[in-house]
Amino acid sequence: MPTPNRDCAIAEIFASWAAGLNLDQVPDGVKARAIEALIDHVGLCVAARHQDYVRAIIDSWDGRGNCTAFGQTGGFDMAGAALINGTASHGEDYDDTFEGSPMHTSAVMIPAVLAAAEQFGASGKDVLRGILVGGELMCRMAIVAPTTQHRAGFHPTAVAGAMAAAAGVAATLGMNRQQITNALGVAGSFASGIIEYLAEGTWTKRVHPGWAAQSGIRAALLARSGFTGPRTVFEGEHGFYFAFSAKSIPPDFSKLTKELGSLWNIGNIAFKPYACGTMVQPFIDCAIRLAREGVPIERIANITCRVGEGTVHRLWEPLSEKRKPSTPYSAKFSVPYGVAVGLMDQAAGLNQFTDTRITDPALLALAAKIGYEIDPKDEYPHNYTGTVIVTLDDGRVLKASQPHLRGGMRERLSLEEIHAKFDANCSYGGWSPGLSRQLRDYAGGLFEAPDLSALAGFRG
Repeated sequence: MPTPNRDCAIAEIFASWAAGLNLDQVPDGVKARAIEALIDHVGLCVAARHQDYVRAIIDSWDGRGNCTAFGQTGGFDMAGAALINGTASHGEDYDDTFEGSPMHTSAVMIPAVLAAAEQFGASGKDVLRGILVGGELMCRMAIVAPTTQHRAGFHPTAVAGAMAAAAGVAATLGMNRQQITNALGVAGSFASGIIEYLAEGTWTKRVHPGWAAQSGIRAALLARSGFTGPRTVFEGEHGFYFAFSAKSIPPDFSKLTKELGSLWNIGNIAFKPYACGTMVQPFIDCAIRLAREGVPIERIANITCRVGEGTVHRLWEPLSEKRKPSTPYSAKFSVPYGVAVGLMDQAAGLNQFTDTRITDPALLALAAKIGYEIDPKDEYPHNYTGTVIVTLDDGRVLKASQPHLRGGMRERLSLEEIHAKFDANCSYGGWSPGLSRQLRDYAGGLFEAPDLSALAGFRG
């Protein structure tokens, strides 16, 4: 671990930039990505509003207030709204991700910033500032030492999310350099989230972004009131990357501050076309392509997927669980299931990950024929690719490859596709087309709003 610079810590450098950010100097493309992220986020909140894990949080929460949880009756305190919205938007694993190393930015940043802005009367421009500051920090934290949090047993979205949410809320509320630095220092002690959810498909991953969002709010408000935190929270001897990282991967701390204001990583967030884990997506593209080309499913002898070594422990093992997922949520992190459902349904939306669909005998029989081989040339985590090789019962071999994540920086979803996804998600959540359109229009223009008082119209 490098020796910290005691004269000017990384948190102070980032805080100086964040406190002085001029929105007029932000590229239009980056602002457009923030609008798309907001639209995608609120649609996902509506889609999951009746899910049992969301209801469990609401039933357990005792804090009422003036903040909005989309599609939920009444108002909540800041922490409650952030927790509910963050959990709902990430709960079906359909939310945006960052390609540099998997990180779910908007599910953390947007709930935290919206709750703080609604509570304190901030403007739409303040919301934009907070999303950009916190989102940029979160993306940069992902590339300091890619894959290192996963290897150490932590969920990157959870642990980095608390830090980023603190920065985003602080920027939204107009806090100064010292206050933002302290907010980051405090948030380092609030960060949490282990990946043992992989064991049985339980709910804890779903809550990670929401918990990070409310933790960031608390850290920012403490700092605003004068509470102090370590300046060297990132690079210190016992700092973030010491606590939450595998020691075999050295951190490159220059990634946190290099070209701030000119290099925008948040502009590269990716929007998912399918309701499942990020690295499963390219394989589903391959499966759907093969299905549309007429592969005879009943004649498939076996299927081999070529994969990156770093994805195996989350998406392939134990193979018995991945071929026969025990829960719909577990199915979202199974390449065998994703490939099978892509071949059979030519779709992988919310309706493909249900209790009924994951127990279909024909689907499971196909998934049982799917295995993997490690490709030493796979570019993970810098690029998410997929290759599916189908061998038929007569020995013929059919192959499809997807060279990148569709919806990401190499092949973006159009605004029309994002709107279509939003509409489908709101419909899934039981909203009328009229109410859905009102929310979509409001989200699309929120950054120009004088305040967020209109959010209350999207409760219930």
